[in-house]
Amino acid sequence: KRIMRFKIYIFLLIFPLGILSQAQEHLEHTQWTNLLKKYVDAKGNVNYKGFKKDEAALDKYLSILSDNHPNSTWSKDDQLAYWINAYNAFTVKLIVKNYPVKSIKELGGGIYKVNTAWDIKFIKIGDETYDLNNIEHGIIRKDFNEPRIHFAVNCASESCPPLRNEAFVGANLEKQLAEQSRNFLNDKSKNIITAEKAQLSKLFTWFKGDFTDKYESINAFINEYSSVKISDDTEISYLDYS
Repeated sequence: KRIMRFKIYIFLLIFPLGILSQAQEHLEHTQWTNLLKKYVDAKGNVNYKGFKKDEAALDKYLSILSDNHPNSTWSKDDQLAYWINAYNAFTVKLIVKNYPVKSIKELGGGIYKVNTAWDIKFIKIGDETYDLNNIEHGIIRKDFNEPRIHFAVNCASESCPPLRNEAFVGANLEKQLAEQSRNFLNDKSKNIITAEKAQLSKLFTWFKGDFTDKYESINAFINEYSSVKISDDTEISYLDYS
């Protein structure tokens, strides 16, 4: 018993409980879920004023992301969940840092991939500094063949898919991405789908290649997640994006 207690004592000296709990939390994204439950409702409406008051907790979570970036020992789902959460959490931070602001588009210039809000390099992860475009296009879209991420990352815009009020986690990622896809496609404020006519989000034309790389067609993807099925004869158009 003395030997066993000695071993436990040495283990705790090498791996303090605080370090162990933080390492576990960065995988489960517990702190992010706690914030989302407090400040994002079931419809995805974000209480930025609340986030502003709780900015210290948000910063603590962002520090965990910064200090615990994915590596080759992580599963692919854990890596993808990490980057989705990082995109969403740092987007909220960008708004909160500049709060109050009427639109995220006010935070940058008007030349896409040059000086918009999504081109501000403020995201420190490990030894790298990223902007939101780097994460979405240079990592998530580049390294993961997963079109459903377009219903998971949230760009703080009205026409975006709602911000999920829980963190994405590798163990539940398939279920979460499927739910995001179904909810988005069947939300008549985002897509209006009948058998004869489908008015779709512009996400489906902007990122058509992401969907057709994995599915036979846009129609095939829609029919997997939409409660209303469409055919090759269905007239397709795209809604304005706010």
